[in-house]
Amino acid sequence: MDHKTRITPAKEEAVKALKDEFSQYTGYIFTDYRGMTVEQITKLRRTLMEKDAAFRVVKNRFAKIALTDLDRTADEQLVGPTAIAMVKGDEANIVAKDLFAIKKEGASIEVKGALLDGEFYNAEQIEAFSKLPTRLELIASLMGTMKAPVQKLAATLLAYVENNGGSVESASEEN
Repeated sequence: MDHKTRITPAKEEAVKALKDEFSQYTGYIFTDYRGMTVEQITKLRRTLMEKDAAFRVVKNRFAKIALTDLDRTADEQLVGPTAIAMVKGDEANIVAKDLFAIKKEGASIEVKGALLDGEFYNAEQIEAFSKLPTRLELIASLMGTMKAPVQKLAATLLAYVENNGGSVESASEEN
């Protein structure tokens, strides 16, 4: 006995809405949300909204169809109860950090894997990715490194001036 899924206008509309939502994002982190309380999910959603990301519980069949229509596939991740953290741009690292942070706080969320910029990552790779510094942290570190030599030069010149009478004119007259 073959089972055939009946396509209804309501299902087509649900897939279209999901496809429209998915098309706004560049990355997807797939999670198993079983055991999370409504409060934990609400807190996570609010946290992700601040980062221009979203956390949505999806119906696997609809999500597979919507992602396939967008030339993205994640069939092996869409098994069992699934919620997807959807990410725009370079925020994937920060969103992954938030997912693992809420897990440390006691939420029973499990990261299954991710599809980021067309690349597929398993759960271990996403966990390692979440431990990397964010883009802004890297830029701040680079700027601090670039600023250090100039700061040392300024401090050395100031010390030289202070040791030679306290003014630039007296330091230049001695030479």
